[in-house]
Amino acid sequence: MALVQARGLTKTYGPVRALDDVTFEIGEGITGMLGANGAGKSTSLKLFMGLLEADSGTVEVLGRDPRRSPDGRARVGYSPEHDCLPRAVSAAEFLGYMAEVSGLPRTAARLRASDVLRHVGLFEERYRPMGTYSTGMKQRVKLAQALVHDPAIAFLDEPTAGLDPLGRREMLDLIRRVGHEFGISIVVSTHLLGDVERTCDAVVVLDAGRLLRTGAVSGFIEETEAILVDVAEGADALAAALTRRGLAPRVHGSRLVLEGASGGDYDELRDAIVESGALLYRLAPERQTLADVFAPPAADAEATT
Repeated sequence: MALVQARGLTKTYGPVRALDDVTFEIGEGITGMLGANGAGKSTSLKLFMGLLEADSGTVEVLGRDPRRSPDGRARVGYSPEHDCLPRAVSAAEFLGYMAEVSGLPRTAARLRASDVLRHVGLFEERYRPMGTYSTGMKQRVKLAQALVHDPAIAFLDEPTAGLDPLGRREMLDLIRRVGHEFGISIVVSTHLLGDVERTCDAVVVLDAGRLLRTGAVSGFIEETEAILVDVAEGADALAAALTRRGLAPRVHGSRLVLEGASGGDYDELRDAIVESGALLYRLAPERQTLADVFAPPAADAEATT
């Protein structure tokens, strides 16, 4: 089921084309919007929230136009990228107010605020002024306020910005728990490949305002049919032995790559290693990562050299 639908979406800021005729859908689960700074990620989120109006194209969130159905925002959560928390206010007071604004009665709003703060690990610190919070604590408050009214979908803009490696890992684990245990679909805007690989089920890749590709994360990082063979010595002899067996390895220093390998090729590889006397260091299937999404095709790369 598509929760967000963008059709021919274009948005400009003067001469800058933030989004250029992009079309994609976002379904249930956790989706990453991946791209470098200026790719159009934050603009997309603001269009989804109804905070901006597109120059052309359409966007629907939960089946509604966010600009013309403002009441639909009660089912949407949003965590902005920048620090915008009131410094003199406690997290409990702030979240209670945000829950009331979203339509919860005062008593229910306070109870909900306490529950969400407990979930994000800030229950003991809930009455402290937020101006005394660390960066990691502020990021958790922003996540909590995006969830306090129990939305159907939450948009998180760079939720790991400014966090150290431990804080980043804890935030990503928290987001994944929310998405998988609480049934809230989440869209994570980030420029970090690792955040998407660790947390998301699907990905939308933007580059300079254009849609680069979209699909399940597993499809981008699945094992390919290539075998990587690292040897401590004897790479040339091993390559020759494999060639005699009808295989065509690519040699990169002490690494050999067998493309399009099948089950029988492993037997040939074993025998070639024994015959050549090569000292095997590592044998593994080749994996592609989301970094490969941004790499130009081989033909393009050769054309630019």
